[in-house]
Amino acid sequence: MARGKGIYKRGTVWWIRYAAPDGTIRRESSKSKNFTVAEAKLTARRKDVQEGRDPAPIKQITNITFAELAEQYLPLMAEQKAFGSKKGFVKILVDEFGNLPLRRFGTRLIEEYRTRRLTEGKKPATVNRHLATLKHMFAKAVEWELLDEDTLKRVRRAKQLPENNRRLRYLSVEECRDLIHACTPHVRSIVITALNTGMRKKEILSLEWEKHIDLRHGFILLDVTKNGERRQIPITPMLRETLQGIVRRVGVPYVFVDRDGNRLKDVKTAFNGALRRAGIKDFHFHDLRHTFASHLVMGGVDLATIKDLLGHKDFKMTLRYSHLAPAHKTAALAILDGAFNGHPNCTITAQSNGKGLRLSS
Repeated sequence: MARGKGIYKRGTVWWIRYAAPDGTIRRESSKSKNFTVAEAKLTARRKDVQEGRDPAPIKQITNITFAELAEQYLPLMAEQKAFGSKKGFVKILVDEFGNLPLRRFGTRLIEEYRTRRLTEGKKPATVNRHLATLKHMFAKAVEWELLDEDTLKRVRRAKQLPENNRRLRYLSVEECRDLIHACTPHVRSIVITALNTGMRKKEILSLEWEKHIDLRHGFILLDVTKNGERRQIPITPMLRETLQGIVRRVGVPYVFVDRDGNRLKDVKTAFNGALRRAGIKDFHFHDLRHTFASHLVMGGVDLATIKDLLGHKDFKMTLRYSHLAPAHKTAALAILDGAFNGHPNCTITAQSNGKGLRLSS
């Protein structure tokens, strides 16, 4: 956002904009995150123009390929939380565009790529992640003065797709019980943790006894989460019993480990086996998170509380569960009906024991 005429921000770096002696508009990076540095550079450029000098002759930008940009881009993104996923996206993009010079990119080229990925069966959300990565790479190329801004504008004109592929699959209480009984012991404790906390799989498998588990005060503290904020989740009686039943290994910090004491990285094979034994179809591990939230909503827990428990940064993510709370809608209309009929204090109270899912293993 601009803080002064001729000065604007791109990412974290300040850029300047001014008219050259020939009347063309020049855009130039200050190469600094400090506004004062950009302001001083703009003042110097304008002084040169007033005195008839060309302050910054246009540089001849080397026409590098997309693969060469990727080589510079990936090392600088290594500290990002989602680096693993981004690395995969970049590889796919390099396979597609590797030898193509950056100046050859345009709106139509990217729209054709977007359409081709859809026809190959990729979901809109997946294609959008590819496009977002591509646009970020081009933005960095301009910031590093490897590319002119006109190419970036053409790339950005390729719009992302509407994402309508969000699932809301959850288990009934009976299906939860069946799944728990169908699990092998090491997967059972992980499934119970998911059903009683709504945590993501990565969050669960990263749990450490001393760092995250507080059985004395009855909560799990997540210090590093997907949205970057700390999250505290109460430990239910069922989860407490489960955690207390896990044998802790000396010198091993992690809660969920394999037979050799190494941290579990994934449980996909064992979890899918449990689903087959329980007769549950079209279900993924992440849907345990939906199950947790859905049963809380149906039990009368307000959406603001569920948002905090799930660690959603955007309330829109939590609103997907709102249709499961008919009691709240009924209560709201009852107040309206009471007002029209002379009973303004008429309300309907949703019943809830406040304990979430009541399961037994």
